[in-house]
Amino acid sequence: MIELTGVSRAWAVGGLLVHALRDVNLSIATGEYVAVMGPSGSGKSTLLSLLGGLDRPTAGSYRFEGREVASLSDDELSRLRRERIGFVFQSFHLVPRMTALENVALPLVLAGVAPPERQARAAEALESVGLSPRSGHRPDQLSGGEKQRVCLARAVVSGPGLILADEPTGNLDSVSGGEIVALLERLHAAGRTLLVVTHDPGIGARAPRKVRLADGRVVGDSPA
Repeated sequence: MIELTGVSRAWAVGGLLVHALRDVNLSIATGEYVAVMGPSGSGKSTLLSLLGGLDRPTAGSYRFEGREVASLSDDELSRLRRERIGFVFQSFHLVPRMTALENVALPLVLAGVAPPERQARAAEALESVGLSPRSGHRPDQLSGGEKQRVCLARAVVSGPGLILADEPTGNLDSVSGGEIVALLERLHAAGRTLLVVTHDPGIGARAPRKVRLADGRVVGDSPA
């Protein structure tokens, strides 16, 4: 599914070139469950942004399902993110004025799905994460764990093959965090490719494969 070859990402800051990723080579097959680990500043979130099509490398090749991502137009890249990739963020990124159901349906609105179908699909996605009773509540009426469940439902409502989760338990207590990890693993068991960025060794240990970054480089890649 994912093939990175010699990928680097750098920014010019104050006349200096700052490297977030350096010559990364990484392959992830369809259906894998991978934890990306490393200290703060190691390049984990930059890698996730590149894999999700939110950023582009300054050097190297990124192929997703056989397509060179650098060759995609902005519209094609938007369609890729919308249809093939689901995102789960530490800070939720929910729209405050929208209900849980409306937040989950938002990707379908952007995709032009007709209202009756998007309503039904959003309701089904919320049910899959056990949050149907809270579908009419806004984010400020939900707990942290409930907000992350809404994020999970939003991530899968378009039927993506890849789920990218960036510190998905970082703002949660241990009980809520464990519930979110269990839900993510259930999505993986249903056939989706799952990549979780985490600094928590307990969460990382659950993944069959662990990729470790340091100073923008892959320094470890091992199965459990």
